[in-house]
Amino acid sequence: MNTVPASHDGSGRAPHPVPPARPTGRRALLRTALTGAAVLGAGLAAGPATAAPGRDTPTRPATPAAAWRELVAGNRRWRAFRERHPHEDPATRRTLAVGQHPFAVVLGCIDSRVPPELVFDQGLGDLMTVRTAGEVLDEAVLGSVAYGVLELGIPLVVVLGHQSCGAVRAAVEADASGTRLPAHMQYLVDRISPAIDRAEQGEARIDATVDANVGLVRSRLAAEPELAAEAAAGRLAIVGARYELSNQAVHRLA
Repeated sequence: MNTVPASHDGSGRAPHPVPPARPTGRRALLRTALTGAAVLGAGLAAGPATAAPGRDTPTRPATPAAAWRELVAGNRRWRAFRERHPHEDPATRRTLAVGQHPFAVVLGCIDSRVPPELVFDQGLGDLMTVRTAGEVLDEAVLGSVAYGVLELGIPLVVVLGHQSCGAVRAAVEADASGTRLPAHMQYLVDRISPAIDRAEQGEARIDATVDANVGLVRSRLAAEPELAAEAAAGRLAIVGARYELSNQAVHRLA
């Protein structure tokens, strides 16, 4: 894995080389299909695939720590109403037509108030986002996260919960009343229920369960053998975090 330059204060991004290609074979074929083939890039690009010097060229933190620092810096800009909305210029769009190198996977909630690209002030090609109510895992979510880590070499996975999560509230209230939710919503409740913090009452129980649910989802991801191997090698970190609607801050959970 490429190293991160020592001087990076979060105010901008220092250039990083693209990580070396993964082994060829079935994974390489899948990666080519999902990241954008060169033929597609040739058809979409109005000019060279490489951004001109001085443009808003996407760069990539190469380590888990550098990736987290980039997210923290972006959230700081978001909270201060100093967003940059990076990596949206025409040259960057042409570059991204031939491939992607996101630096973090964010597994977040579907809540319309917590779009990861906005709360972390990131742009095109920066984040691979997966969103389900209450960050609930299923095979599609696991496969999506694994693809980002194992095929694209993404060094950071963030499980992002948030204040006043409606899915968590539904799970807590259904547990207390014994009622079942209609259609497929019961599936969400069943998977959040193990995280319910019964040591708390009322709103405090809901709030505590938000954190506990993030921890549960993070633990399940960390227990996946291939992800665990990447983490053990120092190439990956899986962290839990929470977004506060009241002040727009993201903070890392233990």
